[in-house]
Order: sequence, then structure tokens, then C-alpha cells
Amino acid sequence: MDTWLDPLRTAFGGFAWPWAWAAFPLPWLVAWLLPARRGGAAALKVPYGKRLEAIAGAGTGSPRHLRALALPWLAWFLLCAAAARPQQLGAPVAPPQSARDLMLAVDLSGSMSEPDMELGGNVVDRLTAAKAVLADFLERRAGDRVGLLVFGQRAYALAPLTLDRDSVREQLRDSVVGLAGRETAIGDAIGLAVKRLRAQPEGQRVLILLTDGVNTAGALDPLKAAELAKQEGVRVHTIAFGGAGEDASFFGLPLPMPGGGEEIDETTLRRIAQTTGGRFFRARDTDQLAGIYAELDRIEPVQKEGEMVRPRIERYWWPLSAALLVALLAFARPGRRRG
Repeated sequence: MDTWLDPLRTAFGGFAWPWAWAAFPLPWLVAWLLPARRGGAAALKVPYGKRLEAIAGAGTGSPRHLRALALPWLAWFLLCAAAARPQQLGAPVAPPQSARDLMLAVDLSGSMSEPDMELGGNVVDRLTAAKAVLADFLERRAGDRVGLLVFGQRAYALAPLTLDRDSVREQLRDSVVGLAGRETAIGDAIGLAVKRLRAQPEGQRVLILLTDGVNTAGALDPLKAAELAKQEGVRVHTIAFGGAGEDASFFGLPLPMPGGGEEIDETTLRRIAQTTGGRFFRARDTDQLAGIYAELDRIEPVQKEGEMVRPRIERYWWPLSAALLVALLAFARPGRRRG
């Protein structure tokens, strides 16, 4: 109801360029330093010349003369005010601040090509299913800085920590099985993530590692990498995706994974998570994987409110418009036309 009064209720925010007010006395200084030039030619002499000079001298300080100068000076004052850029403080707002520096590590080893997942009623390979779930996860991480690394025989960083989630999704979409080799270097992936996260604020360093295999390559042992992550304050959540794993057995004997691949080393992944203060998850299909990332959304909050700030709104056009109006009145006044 009173929304039209809202701009008037906000506080004055000062001038962005206060030094522009130094130009205000310039017309007076110019008139003082450069007095009017007197002509040297003979003037017309009249018997009552002294009386005219007295009248003219008295007129320079008359009310009419002062009124004639008031409008130009007012217009100049308003122009100086516009040049100083007056600003208004808007309503207080709390901008969101990033709560996490989040690194995603995705396994691109050969076993991720196993077509044993279902997505949208179609049978797809594990990597395709993981990409779909991760893309949806990234969509919900507004405000976080997210990075992407992939690992196979070696570990590579595809996207540094960034607020540009679209670029991370593009890098993820273009990733293919075997890009980093056909084997699995889990320890090297954790080590690379720790290196990328150690420069970030403590308490915000998170790694989410997804794999479907066993550590078979790399120079760094996964448990040693977990100790390093713990020292650097990096919390590692591990996801075992696909495969029979250790939970599927027949009278105590582990069953082979569909497609002839290797079992998932759930024991090591669980110890990595426990060592670093993270969580271990097991996903055998796409729905379970989506549920895991939804759970990660809950335990790793996306945003927190920052300090209250008041945006500055430019109002220079107010005095500029007033100066234009005053200038038009000065040119249109009757006394000037008669002169």
C-alpha cells in the first residue's frame, strides 16, 4: 500500500565522487581572477553621466540583480551535485556465501563401461548413469565452488574449483571410459584432490569419490592418501557404484560381478570415509545413486547467509533533471527577454 514511499524511507548513502564539489566555486573564481575588460575608446559623455553611474552601481546589489543570479547559481549547484554522484542505500540484503569447496572424483576405468544400469527405461553403462545423477546433483549446488577430477590408471583434474557449474557439467559430459587409463588409481585421485583443496578454508574441503572397482594402479596407497586427507582437513565421502561387492554372497562365497569385472573394495572405501570423517555409501543401481547424492545434499549444506549489506543505488539523475529544469526557467524568465 505504501510501496511508493519505500525509496524515501531508505537512507542517503553519500556521494561516490565528493571531490566533484570542488568545481562549485569555479565561476566565482573565474569572475574574480579575470575581471571584465575595459575598453580604451572614448565614451559618450552626457551631462548626467555621474548620476547614471551611481544608479548602475547601486543596481548590482539590488534584489532584482540577486534574483537574476539565483537561478544560474542554483543550476550550477545542481550540476555539481549530479557530478558528485549522490547515492541511496537500498534495503538490507544477505547475499549467499559458498559453504563448501566441493571436489568430485569420478572413476573412468574400463569397468565403468559395463551396461548393467537402467536409466529412463533403457539399459545404459555405469558411466552414463553416473553422469545423469551427477548432473542433477550439480544443479542443486548453487553457491558452492565445485571442481572435477577423473581417474583411471592416473588421476587428472578436468575442472578447477569454480562457481561455474555449467563448465563442470560440460567437462563431465565429455568424459569417456578409458580417458585416464583402464585401471583404477583411487589413492592418486584422493591425493590430487587434497592438493587442490588444501589452499581452501578449513571446514569446507569436501571430496566425493565414486568408483566401481579396486585400487589396481597409482603410486599412492588409498589408506595412506586417506591419512593425508585427514591431516589436511579434507572430508572424503566414498560411493561404491555397481558390481556385486561384498554384500552379495552364496553360502559365504562372494558372487562374481555381472559382466566379469572385479569386485568393489568396500572395506577400503569404508575405511577411507571413516578416517577422514566422511560417509561410505553403496549404490547398485541408478535410483540408489540418486538417493545417495540427495543425502549428500542434506549432510553437506549448500549455502549460508553472509553479512547484511545495503546496495547503493545511483541517484545522480535527480539533481541533473532539476538542473535542466532550472536552466530552462532561467532562459525563459521575462526580465531576460526584455534585456
